Amino acid sequence: MLIDMIDASEAREDDESFKNPVDLLFDELEAEKPNHFAVRQYKKYKLAAGKTAKSILISCGARLAPFDIAELRELTSYDELELDKLGTERTALFVIISDTDDTFNFIVSIMYTQLFNLLCEIADNVYNGRLPIHVRCLLDEFANIGQIPKFEKLIATIRSREISASIILQSKSQLKAIYKDNADTIEGNCDTTLFLGGKEKTTLKEMAEILGKETIDLYNTSDTRGTSQSYGLNYQKTGKELMSQDEIAVMDGGKCIMQLRGVRPFFSDKYDITQHKQYKKLSDYDKKNEFDIEKYVKNLCHAVVKPEDKMDAAFEYDAATGKIEQVQGETEEKSQT
Repeated sequence: MLIDMIDASEAREDDESFKNPVDLLFDELEAEKPNHFAVRQYKKYKLAAGKTAKSILISCGARLAPFDIAELRELTSYDELELDKLGTERTALFVIISDTDDTFNFIVSIMYTQLFNLLCEIADNVYNGRLPIHVRCLLDEFANIGQIPKFEKLIATIRSREISASIILQSKSQLKAIYKDNADTIEGNCDTTLFLGGKEKTTLKEMAEILGKETIDLYNTSDTRGTSQSYGLNYQKTGKELMSQDEIAVMDGGKCIMQLRGVRPFFSDKYDITQHKQYKKLSDYDKKNEFDIEKYVKNLCHAVVKPEDKMDAAFEYDAATGKIEQVQGETEEKSQT
């Protein structure tokens, strides 16, 4: 709708009194509701001179250019995600985007913003602050899904509403590259840190500092030879990094470091997924278990009924059993009956 309104807008530098179809639309709204919010905001826009107004329209058109793509318009023309049900029904929502092309990442950012805001509103207004079913967001390749607006504030508030986010990164520098100064705030609101290995210097340095130091015994020996030979042995206590940066960098691939709030970090083995009781259901075990996303989406698209779609269907009602059954090939008169 906004794209259509921008297309219908026209600003003339040489004729300030010219009225385009959108101007006429707001004139009608003003005649009916003079203090309407949209009317008051549109009047502020109309204070701009013709050249400035033209620049505003061009800027808006450039920012909203992706919505001129027919497929994107179709995708956003109706709602089939039902985000409000994620916290009330057991649901799995898969968000699959390209990790090499970020053209449409803003769509995912909009989705996440709506998801968090909607679930927090439902939790506060319906369930006294906590959703009945915990919502966990597994944000894999977090650096490649685009920036989620105000995420540093959201991650600090969603926990109390039974919403959690698992941020998965290749290195901590990726988080700082996207969220700048807010990266430390985001990391500080995560209770658990799981390090699976890596060699990025910033990550290694911070992990070494987090692990802390251990106390070791240090002794020095001295041997002086000359006319009068002397020998000395000196003992002392000192601190050493629990794991130095070079030790973390060459950590065994089967190991991991876990730090949980309130608990000292610990060195552990990675879980062997082949030992899980459900492993035989994965595609790693048998290629027959692979999920055909293209086939699923194709069938789903065929099943979606849009509000403007017109369909002819016939139903029969059995008064004895109370069942309603659809009958194929019946006439419209039969359907109405």
